[in-house]
Amino acid sequence: MSDTDDLVQIQQLLARYAVAMTRGDVDLVLAVFTPDGSYSAFGDTYPLDGFPELIAAAPKGLFMVGTPVIDLDGDSAAGTQPLCFVEQSAHDMRIGYYSDTYVRTPDGWRLRTRAMTFIRRSGAHDSGRPHAFERTRP
Repeated sequence: MSDTDDLVQIQQLLARYAVAMTRGDVDLVLAVFTPDGSYSAFGDTYPLDGFPELIAAAPKGLFMVGTPVIDLDGDSAAGTQPLCFVEQSAHDMRIGYYSDTYVRTPDGWRLRTRAMTFIRRSGAHDSGRPHAFERTRP
């Protein structure tokens, strides 16, 4: 497989994530990650089994993503993808970027880790306020 093929497959994977988040399709969101995948934001890291609760608590709206910058390294890769989220009822925006790691699996490329960084009006870049999402802990 060529580097171009790998890049296109990863870009399509990330497009599926954005469309699934926009539609609220939890199963499709879960499918773009490896079974040991995680998402980091709000000062915490959420394993895959915590995604449904995290997605349910998230505001609903449009996830617009830009073309990612991806560094391939054999069967793994790392990348950064810009994001503009527009909340559906008030059209308030959140902007930032994802920092990702990817791995080639027998089922194709998958996200292993995705970390959100928000860009604030002040110019600060951060992972969000820890109190923005309260999850049930075992």
